[in-house]
This record gives sequence, structure tokens and C-alpha cells, in this order.
Amino acid sequence: MEWNLLFIVNSVLLGIGLAMDAFSVSLANGLNEPGMRRKKLCGIAGIFALFQAMMPMVGWICVHTIIQYFKIFEKFIPWIALVLLLFIGGKMLIEGLTSNNDKIERSRVDIATLFVQGVATSIDALSVGFTIAEYGFFMALICALIIAIVTFVICVLGLEIGKKFGIKFSNKATIFGGIILIVIGFEIFITGVF
Repeated sequence: MEWNLLFIVNSVLLGIGLAMDAFSVSLANGLNEPGMRRKKLCGIAGIFALFQAMMPMVGWICVHTIIQYFKIFEKFIPWIALVLLLFIGGKMLIEGLTSNNDKIERSRVDIATLFVQGVATSIDALSVGFTIAEYGFFMALICALIIAIVTFVICVLGLEIGKKFGIKFSNKATIFGGIILIVIGFEIFITGVF
């Protein structure tokens, strides 16, 4: 692949495709925490962007070094994403169903939850390392950075949209956010297995 406009366009499109799961989880996070401050919002989007950039690079490195080991791991990716998102989504769903409408105490997105979400939504991006394997290291790195920028913007939009609806719909937003995460888990699992 050469440095040209097609490389940039392909990288942006790749970023959009990879960011859809992160967008949905960001939407759920915004629904769950409608009072989220701008600094935290940017931090969450930044974590998702970091994972979305890191995973294709890990995949690229695997292709160029230890591909035989990665092939063994690849079949477990949909299962890992399913388990992680079912756990987080189920926890949100239970919180939304059991909380009192008068006293809504939502759990805030903490760093551990965010780490699990980042891994769960980006683990399928490991396989992108195969699609960019023809790139040299620097070109693959630039592609990963473009993916990160696109993911950051898309996640900020998801968080903002979620915050707006989270304020209006109270604990129903937490229930909806949990359902979104569970559906994403099944979507990743079904597309990865079948």
C-alpha cells in the first residue's frame, strides 16, 4: 500500500467500522451517568480510542512475529467479548430494575469497568492486524492513530447522546444501557462464530 488518499479513506472507514461497538457502549455509559463531566467524558472516549488503536497494532505484530499462537486464540475472541459484555450489561440491568425511582443511585463508570469495556469492544479489532499486515510498521501505526481519532470522535458523540437521554429517562436509561451492552455482546459473538 502506498501513501495516498485511498490509504487515509480506508483508515477512516476502518475506524468507523471498528468504533460502532465502542459508540454503543459509550451511549450506554452516557445513559447510565447523565451528569458526567466533560473531563471524564473525554477520558472515556480516550480509553476506547486507545484500545481501538492498540488492538490492530497487536494484531499486526502477531502477523509479523507469532501468528501461529494468535490463530489458536482467535476462536475465543467472540466468547471473551460475550462474557465481558454480558457481565457489565447484566449488572446495569439489575441496577436499573432494582433501583427506586425516587432515589436513583446509579453506579458511575469506574476505571475497572471501563477497562473491561475497552477490551470487550476492541478485541475483535485484533483481526484488523491481518488486514493491515501488508503495511510497514510506520504506515500501520498511522492507520491505528487514524482509527483512534475516529473512535474518539464517535465515542464523544455516543456519550453526549446518552447523557441527554439519560437525564430524561431516569433509571429506564440504565436498563436500556444494560440491554444495549448485552445485545452488543451477542452481536459480536454471533458474527464471530458464524
